[in-house]
Amino acid sequence: MAAALVMPLRAEIVCALGSAASSYKPDSDQRPSSDALQLANRVNAAVKTLCGVQCPTMALFRNSTAANSMLIADSGQAKLVYSPQFLSAAYDSFGDAGIVAIIAHEVGHALDETMGAAWIKKSWTAEVRADAWAGCILARLDPAPPSLQPSLAALAKYPSPSHPSWNLRLSAIRAGYTQCGGSASKLDSPSRTPSKK
Repeated sequence: MAAALVMPLRAEIVCALGSAASSYKPDSDQRPSSDALQLANRVNAAVKTLCGVQCPTMALFRNSTAANSMLIADSGQAKLVYSPQFLSAAYDSFGDAGIVAIIAHEVGHALDETMGAAWIKKSWTAEVRADAWAGCILARLDPAPPSLQPSLAALAKYPSPSHPSWNLRLSAIRAGYTQCGGSASKLDSPSRTPSKK
């Protein structure tokens, strides 16, 4: 992958889903589990359909001191760090589709930083733009209708402290999903849209 993220020279938390980001200890980073790596590879394959060789690069780590899921910029490199306890709980509630959606949101921050898109509204916050990219990635994964609901439910359940209401987020997810080839009818079904705020 040729493109690198333009990131600060000192470590900066770009996004933390959960509120315990201050407890994160970088020295505790470990290799990801094979399951997490497999799901991240699915997201990566979908992202490649968007940006080809210009895709942002990042490393994946597990760390029990991390907030649920975090995107960190450190010395020009990006890394996605997840708490194994969180991943296990999210999997128990939402399965693979939920984990994929959470990873897609974090990767959405990197896509937003490196690519941009005409359909992304400048008025959206960074978190909402990442949600829009997550919707785009989910469309590229083309989840079958039964797997889209757990994806949306996971995104609704695990916002960052700075996320706005679910309705605004869902609007951005819908924009990304439809702009990247997904059918709006998959999002509009009441059984597929989690109720949140």
